[in-house]
Amino acid sequence: MIEARNLRKTTYRLYPTPKQAVALDALLRSHQQLYNAALEERISAWSKAGKSISYADQCKSLTVLRRDLPEWADAANCSSQQMTLRRLDKAFAAFFRRLKAGQTPGFPRFKSLGRFPGFSFKTHGDGWRFTPEDGWRHGSLRLSGVGQIRARGQARQGGEIRASDILHRDGRWYLSLTVAVASPERTRQADGALAYDWGVECFLSGVTHTGELENIDNPRWWQQDKEQTIRLQQAVSRKSNRRSNRRKKAVHRLAAARAKVARKRLDWAHQQTAALASRYALVATEELTLKNMTRSGAGTVEEPGKQVAQKAGLNREILDTAPGLFTSLFRYKVLETGGEWVDAPTRKLKPSQRCPQCWHVAKKQLSQRMHCCEQCGHEENRDTAAARVVLCWALESISGQELAVTGVHSPRETPSFAAHRVE
Repeated sequence: MIEARNLRKTTYRLYPTPKQAVALDALLRSHQQLYNAALEERISAWSKAGKSISYADQCKSLTVLRRDLPEWADAANCSSQQMTLRRLDKAFAAFFRRLKAGQTPGFPRFKSLGRFPGFSFKTHGDGWRFTPEDGWRHGSLRLSGVGQIRARGQARQGGEIRASDILHRDGRWYLSLTVAVASPERTRQADGALAYDWGVECFLSGVTHTGELENIDNPRWWQQDKEQTIRLQQAVSRKSNRRSNRRKKAVHRLAAARAKVARKRLDWAHQQTAALASRYALVATEELTLKNMTRSGAGTVEEPGKQVAQKAGLNREILDTAPGLFTSLFRYKVLETGGEWVDAPTRKLKPSQRCPQCWHVAKKQLSQRMHCCEQCGHEENRDTAAARVVLCWALESISGQELAVTGVHSPRETPSFAAHRVE
């Protein structure tokens, strides 16, 4: 049996004919209308009778709807419509989870066609079938009610097709496949240990088990395309009539430009994480709370924020680096090679405030980019010092385990570290 961790996503771009594009648009609209109708049913049931509608209830209603109204049965595949209802159910589950945790709840909202990403299928062969070509390079998608659609792309590894998502982004159609692979084909050429600290000035400041530095510069995607993006944004702002064709074209050009930057960012992240995962058997980093880091500095009416423009610029720089995406890609690649991934508890360890030499803790301002220990006099780049602290902690935390790391000894054997170990 294939484990859940061996499920992989692979994306192909679809090239429908004009007639097929019209059929895909109709399918997308039918799923969008179903989503909004199901949301309206839940809201009405609660506001009028105080009754909660479940996913199972709405599946029963869908069965009746498809039986009594042939146009709903002809509009889309039944299992695909159930997946749309499941998407709404997950949105409500996330809403209640955030509400219980005391976070901003974010009630599920009605979706316009432009904000509805696509529709899904849960079983290969039920309303759809993908046939890959040799080596899983390119292929064709047969979709019920649409026909055979050309698909271009390359899967890193083939396997058993489980499910799919048909996505519409920036005027283009994509097929995202969920594929179960027997064992991920990813190897490691070296067995080392790496701890890294993410930043805006230097994207990745890393330290290896041999004491060498592993740094990656920030590509600054926003700065590369800043002028073009601002020009396209201004073109959209000048066209106040939201229904005009010129404004729609301007919006499409802006969305296409942003999508291009996103693809460049994703491709770069895949390349960097693949290269790093092939060299290290142990990778450690500190836990990041991106939501708190990118919180608005505007404040409230009673307590207005300070340096709001500067904070907005910093937030833009942080989001442009996409540290969450990088960490997610890096983690699964390390695990696929049989390596170890360790997340250091930031609040407990305080890597940015702790000295890697004597373990002394002293608060630092964000503008203070050099670590200068007031106790032992050790001086080093702040991010590099934080990475050293994380590396020591990671080796200590797994010292009871058998490591496949060349030349690494447990820090328990080092008296200077043991004396300052975080309990």
